[in-house]
Amino acid sequence: MRRNNIVLGLVTDADLSDVYEWVRADPDRFWAGAAVFDPADADTALLRTEFEEGRLQVMGEIAAQYEGLAPDDPALEPFFALAEDLGVPTLIHCEGAAGASERFRLRDGDPRLLEDVLHRHPGLRLWVENAGYPYLEGIIAVMYRYPQVYADLSTITWIIPRPEFYRYLKALMDAGLGKRLMWGSDQMNWPGSIDLAVRAVEEAPFLSEEEKRDLFYNNAVRFLGLDGPPGR
Repeated sequence: MRRNNIVLGLVTDADLSDVYEWVRADPDRFWAGAAVFDPADADTALLRTEFEEGRLQVMGEIAAQYEGLAPDDPALEPFFALAEDLGVPTLIHCEGAAGASERFRLRDGDPRLLEDVLHRHPGLRLWVENAGYPYLEGIIAVMYRYPQVYADLSTITWIIPRPEFYRYLKALMDAGLGKRLMWGSDQMNWPGSIDLAVRAVEEAPFLSEEEKRDLFYNNAVRFLGLDGPPGR
């Protein structure tokens, strides 16, 4: 992160003790997120306390897709309601490309399944992981209809072939969404993927320097409501 001039990153897990250990190691560089896989395992009352006392900053990632749950499953409603009530940014995993769990279903990654959630929670500050890949038409439709929705580039910066990533990113840019896309790496156990994710955007031949700056920094500052020093 220092090598790539990354000034803020999200650390998220269902085990908050692990998350807080990372934040304590570098509190100016990390925000804490509460991951949600199986909603039955999460305590919304505890999460409210952690948010209100300032230990958590992000709801998510909400990764219930790995449990076979679609984004509009009623079991997730308490988490969206809590995030809207507290005004905290919320990250949801939407992807139709891969999944390690046997319960993972590609159909649950379609961003259009977020529409009822967004209709019920117009104040929800939601960003979609992996920019909804490969559901290009779905993510464009959702972002056109709901201007509060942003998307990150995440794993697709390095887990799919570079030409395919560029095809998808250019389509999103051509659709006029360049001010609402945010760089990300989704680094899990492989720190080197951060370098790969940075280079994927830096080397994109169709992006201007201003557009790269938006993806790396400006859009996240706007979405997260931050004011900070220059940096990626």
